[in-house]
Amino acid sequence: MRVFHTRKQLLVFFMPGFLLGILYVNFIAKNYMAEPGIFSDYFLNQFRTVQIDVREYLWYLLRLRALPLLVLAGLSFTRLRRAAAALFLAWTGMSWGILISAAVLNMGIRGCLLCLTGLVPQFFFYIPAYLVLLWNCYAAAQSSWNRQKIVFVLLCMSVGIILELYVNPILVKAFLSVLQ
Repeated sequence: MRVFHTRKQLLVFFMPGFLLGILYVNFIAKNYMAEPGIFSDYFLNQFRTVQIDVREYLWYLLRLRALPLLVLAGLSFTRLRRAAAALFLAWTGMSWGILISAAVLNMGIRGCLLCLTGLVPQFFFYIPAYLVLLWNCYAAAQSSWNRQKIVFVLLCMSVGIILELYVNPILVKAFLSVLQ
């Protein structure tokens, strides 16, 4: 299967998932999205005043960020590596589509800006780490998994988790205080 010739073609699986997420929110889950949720004023006011327990949040982030990475890394050594990469990209695209659509549906452009604030700065490190791993999953015959890639992925994920743990809550709270 020679679908991929460049890394840019990883979007072949991400963008349809993104579109499916948008369609899901707008046509299937529209009534559910109208209910109060994470984009309600009550929840956002609660978040502005909450004190985050760093230890609990660290374990939560490790489960949320490291588990998919480890599963994808494990599958990259099997025959299912290409299918795993495609499914991961489609799932990620769908998740982003649902998140952005729900934010815009409930808060308008402020919701989109809130999502972007919630992704910065850690996703500047998560995305390259996952791209290296996904490219290795898909082009395993053309590229070899070596120590440099392992160190790069682990370092990017570690820096991303540290930023999400300490910097991101400050940025989101600052953004929410500007909204009020």
